[in-house]
Amino acid sequence: MTRRFLFVLGSSRAESNTEMLARRAAEQLPPEVEQEWLSLTEHPLPDFVDLRHDSDHVRPTEGTVARLLDATLAATDIVIVSPLYWYSVSAPVKRYLDHWSGWLRTPGADFKATLAGRTLWGVTVLAHQEQEVADPLVGTLNNSAAYMGMRFGGVLLGNGSKPGDVLEDAEALARAKTFFARASEAPQDAPLAGFPYESE
Repeated sequence: MTRRFLFVLGSSRAESNTEMLARRAAEQLPPEVEQEWLSLTEHPLPDFVDLRHDSDHVRPTEGTVARLLDATLAATDIVIVSPLYWYSVSAPVKRYLDHWSGWLRTPGADFKATLAGRTLWGVTVLAHQEQEVADPLVGTLNNSAAYMGMRFGGVLLGNGSKPGDVLEDAEALARAKTFFARASEAPQDAPLAGFPYESE
């Protein structure tokens, strides 16, 4: 299967520090790897309505929800590109992940089975020098991948606040050059995600 990366942009700012860092990392992907970039600001999702115990699930055929569902199912690799907002993912990204709950029950989508074995990645930029404050964001993505039976490629961290700050973070830019190195190798090189209690 051709590697296809879906970059889900969750910043409220165009050309954000987080997007800049993600694009630096994406520049290193082999040319045969397909890339799709979708901004949740340009393609806003409606608030998620929990219908888990209802029977009227219908697969969307048009609009933003359908586009993001189809793009997610088509991706071998999903990259959550979210700045650190209050120590976790941004509201648009959280809404996107909430919609996964509905897609799990969408007839004909086979959402969990399709994503199983594929890889979830993250890119974030934070204002703190102490990277540990991003642990809740990392945990959100790792645990989501674990629940879905996905692989977890990790989270690329950068530092910045003002527009363009991350371009001064030499260490982050260096990490970006090798972050997607597994994409030129076998996708199974990324480890299957696991919940923290499973390693205790």
